[in-house]
Amino acid sequence: MSSEAQRAAKPRRERSSAQEVILERRYTQLYEEHFEFVWRSARYLGEPPASLDDAVQDVFLVAYRRFQDFEARSSPRTWLFAITLRVVRDHRRSRRRKTRLLDSVKNMLTGTAPSPYDHATHAERGHVLLSALDRLNDVQRTVFVMADLEELSAPEIASVLDVNLNTVYSRLRTARREMARVLAPSPEGAT
Repeated sequence: MSSEAQRAAKPRRERSSAQEVILERRYTQLYEEHFEFVWRSARYLGEPPASLDDAVQDVFLVAYRRFQDFEARSSPRTWLFAITLRVVRDHRRSRRRKTRLLDSVKNMLTGTAPSPYDHATHAERGHVLLSALDRLNDVQRTVFVMADLEELSAPEIASVLDVNLNTVYSRLRTARREMARVLAPSPEGAT
């Protein structure tokens, strides 16, 4: 099925041409008023200069696709910042994947692959981490994994778990304390 046939097969919201013109004008105004804000935000969130234009373009593509569904429950700046945050994170994950892939290819080509000792050490660290996580209760483990392993922000965690932001901070502080206690080296002679 061609892409044109797929587009024709999808049910579309019927809008009059007047509504489309109004939406187009409102989107153009949003773009013009907030372009610099999105650009600055993406840069402050860590998007490298080389890919900054691509990230900003991705933000506005998402905003364009979702613009007619924007209900103004938040300000346009807040809405665009949330989109920018997700886009920058997606770009960061993509760069990490590409870097790991390039590193592994480079290691294969140069013969500097990790040694069996490196593999064993990495596996042992993984087992130690999983063992320490098993000692946390479910609430602490969830918050710790989301914050420190998956690198989600506290407001994102609060939103996902549907809890107060201060509750997230409290649970995370408790979980980190417990992880530090569990992972602390034992005194010599203790078993």
